[in-house]
Amino acid sequence: MAGPLIAIGEAIHASIPKTGAIMKELAGLGPDAYERPSEPLAYIRGLIESQAEEGAAYIAVNLDAFGESDPQTAVEMMKQYARMVRQWGRGVPVCVDSSNDDVLLAGLKTWYESGRTVAPPLLNSIKTYTMDRMLPLKADYDFAFIGLLVGEHAASGPGGSHSVDELLAMARQLFDAAVDRHGFKPGEMFFDSTVFPLAIDMPMEPGVPGYTYRAFETIRRIKSDPRMKQAHCSLGVSNSVRDLPGRRVGVCRAYVVKAMEYGLDAAIVNTAHKYGSVEPAAELLDLVDAYARLDGSVERLSVAMERMGQFCRANRNDS
Repeated sequence: MAGPLIAIGEAIHASIPKTGAIMKELAGLGPDAYERPSEPLAYIRGLIESQAEEGAAYIAVNLDAFGESDPQTAVEMMKQYARMVRQWGRGVPVCVDSSNDDVLLAGLKTWYESGRTVAPPLLNSIKTYTMDRMLPLKADYDFAFIGLLVGEHAASGPGGSHSVDELLAMARQLFDAAVDRHGFKPGEMFFDSTVFPLAIDMPMEPGVPGYTYRAFETIRRIKSDPRMKQAHCSLGVSNSVRDLPGRRVGVCRAYVVKAMEYGLDAAIVNTAHKYGSVEPAAELLDLVDAYARLDGSVERLSVAMERMGQFCRANRNDS
């Protein structure tokens, strides 16, 4: 396996059922909920401290579920969670994770409000169509960012997705703007070529590559580019195992190891599982490999379908 994975802890995410329920309970305790001792507050503190102990490079906070009906709710909550990570994260910086730029900005400003020396945070994410608003913040606040390689409008390429060339072009656009106009160093960028669930990564049109193939090949192209090779590549790995019948941790472990062969060096993960440092089961690595090679040919589609069928039959009763 390659060198150590930069682990971005994913435990404080409102879409995780138990965590989201506790976040909601905590928010309902009143205006002093984030200072007054309570069981929900102790639970969130435990999540922060455990990720720091488990080697997280960043502790991600995503509150978008609370902003669906009122975006300002997520903005105000992010301020509180940034303070908690600063207080209990043992020096590990926050990753402000949101699709709402106002939430990203609130977390970034709050992280620095104490005046204490803190490590630069990570913003997830900035896209080509939001970069003109977000990248200039570098002049006032030091931060790294995840560049999400998605377009503003629905993709219109073969199979309804962007090609590797299009994804690479977006990475170059973000990189050039960040480095040339706003003073970012290459190592302050993390490119996310997006993760698609393996269970449904089956292109139905002839000659169309799979999503996993495109994600991994984009990583390879970024890390092979002389100008961008010092930038990082990151993926939200848990998305790869959605809808699988079992062995999700094992498949995630295989997914990370296979992606690291292409140049992945960071990931949003459950830090407790130590992804990237434990060898995956050989049959699970073969499963992910089949999807990494899904280049649009009938032969490779057949191999991927066969391996997924074998996996599902062997694990249909696994929880």
